[in-house]
Parts: sequence; C-alpha cells; structure tokens
Amino acid sequence: MGDDMADAEMTYAADGRPGAPAPAGPPPVPPAPPRRRKRGRGLKITAVVLVVLGGLFTAADRLAVDFAESEAAEKIKSKQGLDITPEVSIKGFPFLTQVAGKELDEVEVSLDGMTSSTSDGRQVKVTELSATLHQVRVSSDFSSATADRASGKAHISYADLSAAAGPGIKVSYAGKSAADRNQVKITGSLLGLNVSARGTIVVADGNTIRVRADKIPGSSLPGWEEKVRKRTDWERTINDMPAGLQLSDAKITPDGMDITVTGNDVNLAG
Repeated sequence: MGDDMADAEMTYAADGRPGAPAPAGPPPVPPAPPRRRKRGRGLKITAVVLVVLGGLFTAADRLAVDFAESEAAEKIKSKQGLDITPEVSIKGFPFLTQVAGKELDEVEVSLDGMTSSTSDGRQVKVTELSATLHQVRVSSDFSSATADRASGKAHISYADLSAAAGPGIKVSYAGKSAADRNQVKITGSLLGLNVSARGTIVVADGNTIRVRADKIPGSSLPGWEEKVRKRTDWERTINDMPAGLQLSDAKITPDGMDITVTGNDVNLAG
C-alpha cells in the first residue's frame, strides 16, 4: 500500500499541505460555445422587405387617390352644371381602407370663377369658393357622395358685385369704418345725375345676397327715393349651390365680400 501511494503523484495546496491527487492523463477540453445565429442580418432583411412593401402600398394608395379625386371633380362639375372643373383633395391615409369602409374622413373642394344663376335670371360670379367636407359617405356603387358636415368660405370681388347689381351701378369699398358695419359704397347715374350712397350687404335665407342703401341723398324730393332705390337696392338668390350648403355670414374687406359657408348633409354628387 505504501508503494501505491508513492507511485501516485501528489498535489499540494498553497500552504504546502498535501492536496487531492492530480488526475491522470491530459486535462479535459471544454466544450465549444454554441454558435450565435446572425439575428441582426435577418432583422435587416425583414426591415428592407417591409420598407419596400410599404412603399408599394403607398404608391398604390396614392394612385388610387389621384384617380378618385379626378373622378369626384368631374362628377361635381356635372351635377352642379359648372363651366370649370373644381379641385378635389382627399385627405387621410390610407385611402384604400377609407374606400372599403365607404366613408372618407375629409375632402377639400375649391374652384375659382364659378358663375351662378339667380332667381331673377341674372348671374353672380363667385370669385373664389373653397369648402372642407367631413365624413363623406359614399354610396355602395360609388355613384353619389354626401358629407355629414361642411365649412368653408367664398369671396366675391367688387367687380363681380357691381356686375351683379346691374348696368350702371358700381359697388366699391367705403373705408374701414364702413366695412366694420358691413357697408359698401354704391354709385350710379339716374336721370343724368350721379348718385352715391352707402349700403349694407347681408346674406339672408342661406342663399341670398342682399344690398340696401342706408340713406338716399335728396330723398325729400317726391318719388326720388323710390326711383333711386330701384337702382341701388337689390338682392340675388343663388340657386346653384350643392344641396345642404348655405351662406351663413358676410364680411366686407378692401377686396370685396367674404362669405362664410356651412352645411349639413351636403350632397356632392349623384
């Protein structure tokens, strides 16, 4: 037994005392660490694919919007009997999901130089008109569209107001103090005499522009005021606005008359 212990190689601890026998043979080789998957590269490839697909979807969505805007503009032009084609801009993304739900979040319509007929056969030229339509419901066959509500503005220049007033009558800016009271200057000729007065412009009944002179010079003359008012006082009822859209307020500016437009259940086309 003593010989066996002598043959075994002894190990010693740091303090010099005998320790456990050293294992026979070469030390064991530790196992190789597991190979890491190249996740970063996979994520990059996935991101590139998603970006490409997103770009294709966006392009398809944009093409669909462009087509729909063009079709909507033509339908509005046809329904309202317009001489010019309005500009239509459909808001919100994605557009295709809105179409699938048969409701558009927001649509903007604008046009310049719209001429509208009046109840007395005259015409009123609306210099500018723009409206924002909300929650536009589209019919199942896409032949008609109705907006839940709308808001916008219209502008009529003094030149177009003068044309609406009739031959020989000019409507012009009367200054800030007068504009604050919605007053304009009305001038014309009657029986060879030049007549000038201030008049107030209002909108009435949702579709009528009304002008009335506040005071007629020389009104003490018998029958004179009545004759003058036949020229200075007038109203024009606009018949060609989309159903549900109304003129709600007017304000005089140095450039003409600004009109606030509002509406509910506004029928755009169909």
